[in-house]
Amino acid sequence: MSDIPLRLGTRRSRLAMAQSGQVAEAVSQVTGRPVELVEITTYGDTSREHLAQIGGTGVFVTALRDALLRGEVDFAVHSLKDLPTTQPADLVLAAVPVREDPRDVIVARDALKFTDLPRGARIGTGSPRRTAQLNAYARAHALDIATVPIRGNVDTRIGYVHAGELDAVVLAAAGLSRIGRIDEVTDFLSVDTVLPAPGQGALAIECAADNASLIAALGELDDPFTRVAVTAERSLLAALEAGCSAPVGALADLLADGQIVKEMRLRAVVGTTDGTRTVQLSTTGPVPETYDQATALGRELASEMLAQGAAGLMGERAQ
Repeated sequence: MSDIPLRLGTRRSRLAMAQSGQVAEAVSQVTGRPVELVEITTYGDTSREHLAQIGGTGVFVTALRDALLRGEVDFAVHSLKDLPTTQPADLVLAAVPVREDPRDVIVARDALKFTDLPRGARIGTGSPRRTAQLNAYARAHALDIATVPIRGNVDTRIGYVHAGELDAVVLAAAGLSRIGRIDEVTDFLSVDTVLPAPGQGALAIECAADNASLIAALGELDDPFTRVAVTAERSLLAALEAGCSAPVGALADLLADGQIVKEMRLRAVVGTTDGTRTVQLSTTGPVPETYDQATALGRELASEMLAQGAAGLMGERAQ
């Protein structure tokens, strides 16, 4: 094999560098070639606006994809939940590796769990999806919380709690795990309480569609079960015409009987950010064996949600 390094495009954040480093090691093992990280700054990294205001969709992705198309990097690693649902024709998702824990977590003061937070507790999150579901749960269980919009990396967000400015922040379990800070979690939020973002916990490895040998090599890192699950989730998001900053939660999981995987269940929720109205549905069927079957599963559940008024709960629908 060639000893010319493969160039991996990555965002500069600590989390992005950590997950790209892990992918780089795996790619080096399957290709026998060294992999070097090429740091790329995206609009989402430099803007101080809230993600919901700058559109959310693609703000962390466009610069990486531009570098791929210009041939400045050979492949890129994304957090799958950041990817727009429309795939460019000249790029391909060569691999979706095994998914990390998709759940959201709480990092709270005094090691508190979500349901033990004091009345009026201030909970920080930059996500309309998390805001909507936390407020809906609080309303249903007579909890008194205030959600506070925040931006920033993991250190910044947890810092608000340590400084006493917030009682808790909500983060993704996968991100904390990848940077070695999972032990700071004070509560793992059940997916019955908060459904994660479509694709949360999964990575996407993307390269040029005309690079057949690299696509084949990267494909060895692909996990078929993760891929069909996230395909169903993202198909639902696309059918709702919602961007990745919309208040949509979705999770496809595999239902097993012992060691035998029998079915796939897809659950989804859309809600107003104040938690007053939600549409939450699920469907269960055979495990999809093709991209088209996984896509159909997501589309069917989305159409049921739209029939129950989901579109009116999302604010302005992303174009």
